[in-house]
Amino acid sequence: MSTYPFSVFKRHDRPSFLVSFKDDTGKYLPPLSTKKKTEEEAIEVAFKWLRDGIPQKKAAIRVNDLSMKDMVRKIKSDNEAETILAELKRLGWVKGFAVRNTEAAQDFLEFLNNFWDWDTSPYIKEKLRKNHGIHKRHCKQQGQAIVLHWEPFFKGRFLGEISALDIDSFIDHMGEKEISAGRKNCVIKAGTKALRWAFSKGKIEIDPTRGHILFSGDDAKRNILTPTVATAMFKLTWKNERAKIGNMLSAVTGIRCGEIQALRFQDIGSDCLYIRSGWNKEDGDKPTKTNEARTVECPFPDLINLLVALARMNPWGVSPNSYVFWSDMKNDMPMHGTVFLDNMRKALIEIGFTEAQAKEYMFHGWRHFYTSYMIKKLDKKLLKSQTGHKTDIMLALYADHETEGDRETIQAKQLETFAEILPQKVLLLENKPDFKIKVA
Repeated sequence: MSTYPFSVFKRHDRPSFLVSFKDDTGKYLPPLSTKKKTEEEAIEVAFKWLRDGIPQKKAAIRVNDLSMKDMVRKIKSDNEAETILAELKRLGWVKGFAVRNTEAAQDFLEFLNNFWDWDTSPYIKEKLRKNHGIHKRHCKQQGQAIVLHWEPFFKGRFLGEISALDIDSFIDHMGEKEISAGRKNCVIKAGTKALRWAFSKGKIEIDPTRGHILFSGDDAKRNILTPTVATAMFKLTWKNERAKIGNMLSAVTGIRCGEIQALRFQDIGSDCLYIRSGWNKEDGDKPTKTNEARTVECPFPDLINLLVALARMNPWGVSPNSYVFWSDMKNDMPMHGTVFLDNMRKALIEIGFTEAQAKEYMFHGWRHFYTSYMIKKLDKKLLKSQTGHKTDIMLALYADHETEGDRETIQAKQLETFAEILPQKVLLLENKPDFKIKVA
């Protein structure tokens, strides 16, 4: 009976002797060919392999390692594989893994693209079901970020194998791009938000997004006009006076372009506006950005009269629900947002700006204009009630209560700050066939 930790033998159909080593339990492992024709030579090779390891293509493997490989070959089910991988993870040898036929084994890019797909994403459906603000335009932009930046970097990877080191490498990769810090961070969040959601739903074992530092730096700031320039612009006769009214309205109230487009006749109060929704070409009429309606003070009687007159001129019919800034093309749409911007830039050029200088200004800049000039004159709580900004949850909760005198305070500061930039006289030509409004 052999006392060796292996058995050397020869099969009738093989020219060389085989060796079968014992594992830690004393069981024989699958045989290996020694490529030797005599038993003595085969035993010599077996002892050499015990000492130096068994030669492989890349490197020698120890007999103990051979035993582990044999154990792995005997795995018959996904559950058995997961048990071994989980134990390796517990011991620290494995940081993460993806077992076949599980959600973690899903193609990573397929998961990301589906995450931002408006029609199929379970994340988007959950947000909408729970009345959280999310819009098609944002999802479309995030999906484009996945295609342009995440796909080339993570092609061929599985969801469950993405590690914190992978995210670090991607952040370093984005650091080489010649785009703003804000844009880099936006691209990174297109993927990390999806990964955090996957972890929260138990689709992956670890959250690879924790602890990373994003980019800092000043993003391109919105240029804002001075009150002097705004006054000069609004004294002009614009080719499209409706666009002029929209610009004036945003300048003195700070409301968004989409909120102006979505204004209905019924939203005009005697000295305020009721902001119930917004508008964009992807979503149409939708809730406001914060999913909350709000009352915006407008203590400018002439401007209120202009809005009423404009609403009454709607060629598609006048009703409480008809648009104030109606479209010339369709009865169920407001005026296109680019009309406000294009006419604003034309007015800037008319008062002396070059075309290049005019292009540096956006319609959204009026919102910055309003906030910049009001922030030192109005309590932040009151200002946020007008702009709809909610940068702090608790502050938003406290700001949700109207106190006595709030409206009067807001209106007084608006009049003090912006009265000079609006035209002094309003001439309404309501009965003309071309529905023109003259602001002088």
